[in-house]
Amino acid sequence: MAPAADPVDRLDPVVLHHVVNTLGWSDLRPLQRAAVEPVMDGDDAVLLAPTASGKTEAACLPVLSAMAAQKWTGTSVLYLCPLKALLNNLVARVDGYAQWLGRRAALWHGDTGESARQRIRTDRPDILLTTPESLEAMLIGVKTDHAHLLGGIRAVVVDEVHAFAGDDRGWHLLAVLERLQRVTRRPIQRIGLSATVGNPQQLLTWLQGSGAGSRPGRIVAPEGPGTSPAPSDGGPPAAGPPPGDVVLDYVGSLANAAKVIATLHRGEKRLVFCDSRRQVEELGAALRARDVTVFLSHASLSAAERSRSEQAFAEARDCVIVATSTLELGIDVGDLDRVVQIDSPATVASFLQRIGRTGRRPGTNRNCLFLTTDKGTLLQASALLLLWERGWVEPVVPPPEPRHLVAQQLLSVTLQEHRLGDRLWADQWNGLAPFDRSAAPILRHLTDEGFLDTDGGMLFIGQEAERRFGRRHFIELTASFTAPPQFTVLSGRAEIGRMDPAVLTEERPGPRRLLLAGRSWQVNHIDWGRKRVFVEPVDSGVAKWSGGTPSGLSHALTRAMREVLLRAGPAVALTRRAESHLREWREEQGPQLVHPDGTLVTRQGNDVRWWTWAGYRANATLGATLPSVTDPVQRPTDCWVRLREDLTPEMWRAALATAEAGPALVLPDVDERAVRGLKFSAALPLRLAVATVAARLADFDGARAALTEPTRLHTAESR
Repeated sequence: MAPAADPVDRLDPVVLHHVVNTLGWSDLRPLQRAAVEPVMDGDDAVLLAPTASGKTEAACLPVLSAMAAQKWTGTSVLYLCPLKALLNNLVARVDGYAQWLGRRAALWHGDTGESARQRIRTDRPDILLTTPESLEAMLIGVKTDHAHLLGGIRAVVVDEVHAFAGDDRGWHLLAVLERLQRVTRRPIQRIGLSATVGNPQQLLTWLQGSGAGSRPGRIVAPEGPGTSPAPSDGGPPAAGPPPGDVVLDYVGSLANAAKVIATLHRGEKRLVFCDSRRQVEELGAALRARDVTVFLSHASLSAAERSRSEQAFAEARDCVIVATSTLELGIDVGDLDRVVQIDSPATVASFLQRIGRTGRRPGTNRNCLFLTTDKGTLLQASALLLLWERGWVEPVVPPPEPRHLVAQQLLSVTLQEHRLGDRLWADQWNGLAPFDRSAAPILRHLTDEGFLDTDGGMLFIGQEAERRFGRRHFIELTASFTAPPQFTVLSGRAEIGRMDPAVLTEERPGPRRLLLAGRSWQVNHIDWGRKRVFVEPVDSGVAKWSGGTPSGLSHALTRAMREVLLRAGPAVALTRRAESHLREWREEQGPQLVHPDGTLVTRQGNDVRWWTWAGYRANATLGATLPSVTDPVQRPTDCWVRLREDLTPEMWRAALATAEAGPALVLPDVDERAVRGLKFSAALPLRLAVATVAARLADFDGARAALTEPTRLHTAESR
């Protein structure tokens, strides 16, 4: 029997030559080998591997080989990323690979100048690196002949596809790809690059869009310990826990965390992750006060400020960069020695991305030091590491009911086509739900309210759409995410970053001071009309940062926190301080919060709590489902639901019996003002906007699990 052909031999000979002689590789990595055949065969694929596994090359080398073999011309490949910074980081690398074959790559995103865009329009690159928002802007823009520029697209590479799929940008991405396919008049190969996720097959099906079930698709993952994809429910893979040197510590405050970071691992390059911009700013200021060379990166800093920090950090040696998740997604900041996590990320997937920034040099291991600042985050970090140790990773689930994006797409495609048949509009998305004919009620609302006009069986952009979204050639219509209004902070002519206006409007005595880029600034003047704040640096005084509210924890992570209180724990290194505080949690408070046989209802005076450990969304669902016994004023938390202070065992049993006999669980109540956070909600009927927000707040599976568990009532009576 003849030996199987080596898939690497299918790569173009020039590509193979440069792999050996330019990159200096003796062989491809397992993922890169496994990707050759499905990518060159034109199959849809998700390339699944941890950070720093060579996913970019796993896509680019076979795509370039297919480009050469099949003689693709014009712009034939799109490379989509969720972040402009990631595109900036990749373009030289991708262009270098393309030049091996006499091809070319170019960059187009919101910061690309008009002269560079015009060069792309007239001299089309073979590979175009962009964002979904910029791609849609090309489709609707009057300056770009989208059929000429994009009509030859054969393949789309979606980097960090899991980051898209988990929020509204994923729905936007799918819709724009379907419209692109109408322009090309052929199926487009879709290649997703993803970190480890709990449901890779569902992620692939999602990425295929209207082609799911009719086009071949492959999950491509390297073989080896800890690299097998988890099953669809987010459970553990067959292989053991992923490798990594992890230490869990309790430091009690951000100031103490700064002291530890300044003292440990001097002479090394350390990346510190925080999960709020406020923490980044405060920790950065505390480290700078200890004479640590420190750089900051978060979304409220200007792009230039972030770029300066990331470049300086990449070139330095004995230094620290403090960042939010902006540095989680593969942006190259040089050769790291250490990752430090302040408190805990909300997901295992996020932690995998962060620890994956280390251990890239031969002979080094991936590592992470957790510095928790209170007992709650110590418990959360312990639970997250327990899940990580088991190899569990969250499934990536698109947010439900994206009705606001259906409205956005109806307006956007009308702009693209200039006029749209009022019976043929659904064809623009090739039957992909929810952009299909089920969107008819939303279309009626758009026409009734003047967002769209009708004439002779055709749809046109109406005056209300012009008024709401028409500024700067409808640029606001291409961004599917909502950001709060921000003021630009300027020191002289230099932009420092952006700031929530709430910090500028609240009353306070004395001069107004801000904390931004790790420094204190005194406000000299506020230009309210142009949303600009003029500041000067100061060395002393109390400065303030305003950050967002973190979202609730998942059912899986909160249940793992319960397990930790019931004596489970990760087999990672715990400092004596961490061990001591966990022991206090378990011995002093554990019996009042958890019970091994089910959920627990406790009473302290008039404070009655149902300790479900079900996660915020499940608890919000339970509160709506059991209105006769839950407190309508107190919002639920991740761990408990507030119950009525006059609760009796009889009332409790009656409420549970009603819920068990009822037709279904109930969507959480939503304040109508909450729809303001839903972009394009103005283009929806209020009832549909409220229903969309409510659906996204619900967790029926988690709520059902809590309802079916036994409950110990008032720690004495059970059912």
